[in-house]
Amino acid sequence: MITIPEMAKYKQPVMFKLPSTNEKIEKFINYIMLDGKKIVARRIFQETLDEIKKNGHVNPLAVWEAAIENASPNMMIKSKRIGWAVYQVPVEVPARKRFFYACKWIIDFARSKKWTPMSLRLAEELLAAYSNQWNAVKKKEDTHKMAEANKAFAYLAKYIK
Repeated sequence: MITIPEMAKYKQPVMFKLPSTNEKIEKFINYIMLDGKKIVARRIFQETLDEIKKNGHVNPLAVWEAAIENASPNMMIKSKRIGWAVYQVPVEVPARKRFFYACKWIIDFARSKKWTPMSLRLAEELLAAYSNQWNAVKKKEDTHKMAEANKAFAYLAKYIK
């Protein structure tokens, strides 16, 4: 019988224990993840929550949820071609898409900043969205303004699937 020496055994990587996890948190971590490196994405999210806590907020998950809610759009524009014309039709955004767009905008704007760690950039962007400021909330307001401006074509929403 062959025995495996102690040094040859597989070591499991250190998993980052989040305070509490749910489906939305895991989805957000998946959006952060690049090249399948989920442990790195978990570490970034954990460090982001720690940074939010350092800024004086008692519950960083509540700040995260509020930031996502503040950055999520209710109305968006979809293009619909009818005849020779292309109309910008305002449509209501489903809840799962609202979460997707809010996460995408926050993470994209955090990635666009350079020269600081991702956790600091993400914490800065989340705190700004929490207080209804900066890029992600501005993007939401711009989409709402476009939807409001094209309200005349709302009757065409029945043709959009």
